[in-house]
Amino acid sequence: MPADSSSESLLALGLMSGTSRDGVDAALVRTDGRGSLVCGSALTQPFSPEFRQRLAGVIGGQGPVAAVERELTLIHAELVDALLARDAVSPAEVAVIGFHGQTILHAPERGRTWQIGDGALLAERTGIDVVNDFRSRDVAEGGQGAPLVPLFHAALSRDLPRPLAVVNIGGVANVTWVGALGNGEDRLLAFDTGPGNALLDDWALRHTGCPFDADGALAGAGRADPAIVANLLAHPYFGLPAPKSLDRDAFDPAPVARLSAADGAATLVAFTAAAIARAGELFPVPPQRWLIAGGGRRNPALMAALAEHLAAPVAPVEAVGWDGDALEAQAFAYLAVRALRGLPLSLPETTGVRRPVTGGTLHRRPAAKS
Repeated sequence: MPADSSSESLLALGLMSGTSRDGVDAALVRTDGRGSLVCGSALTQPFSPEFRQRLAGVIGGQGPVAAVERELTLIHAELVDALLARDAVSPAEVAVIGFHGQTILHAPERGRTWQIGDGALLAERTGIDVVNDFRSRDVAEGGQGAPLVPLFHAALSRDLPRPLAVVNIGGVANVTWVGALGNGEDRLLAFDTGPGNALLDDWALRHTGCPFDADGALAGAGRADPAIVANLLAHPYFGLPAPKSLDRDAFDPAPVARLSAADGAATLVAFTAAAIARAGELFPVPPQRWLIAGGGRRNPALMAALAEHLAAPVAPVEAVGWDGDALEAQAFAYLAVRALRGLPLSLPETTGVRRPVTGGTLHRRPAAKS
């Protein structure tokens, strides 16, 4: 897309539907795509159980992808309308929507990543320009296509002490290590650490009928099996250098199958925490603090396991005034502005891409009829 070299701050709206497949987050951000960043309000729309099933049915690119993509896009459009109406913001005031879409396939080793979501339809329905398809160019340039949030984490944490680790625990967990180069610039390293909530969510649904372990109650009632955790940590992924990334279903939970519901949940929590701790071995310098975002920060059993495994203090991102529910949606608002301006969305240190690259596809809102 044509680069916009302006330094003016723009009002952008970000949309994120993550690997947990539980709903859509929307957030408003005013930013120049560089260091100026003010996060506004946010809103979440959970998916219905029926739509979650339809969405699960197209993972891998199987089934009625086009129909589910349209339904997904319309759900996003409704959430945009709801957020703007609640905040009395006109669509004309919003410069761009950053529309991540839903990942249904992520296999960068095969040069493929696929996020469904019809950017043209969303632009038509909302009357706002839309940037989507954030990951494809990175993968085409030899990158992992994930994680894409590190540049946003660096901008958001500009006033916090370095080095710092920010972990987002969604379906998959990823980490951004932010250090200082000593010249006022950030040094970044980012990668997927391993499982986030996906295995635990699937386990809870199978054993309790609830799509997640509410308040960590199931895991809190059980005991982790150290031998099974060690078995799961023997996965070849953990021996790879960073940057690296994962698909939601990269890990086989079969070793946990013989455990009780509570012990299985506790073991999966221990696996996620241990994988995050292993990630720290790849950092250039240990972080002074770990900040936790995503749904995982709401699980007391997981937060307790992290506190046990990590050598530095651990806290939810709210401890520094961030909105942990909106963080990824905010990131894609920020990245959409960077895309409009031709700025990099990813770096060799964040996705393994050969060189800093921008990305995204711009869909213009329909011209007003005269």
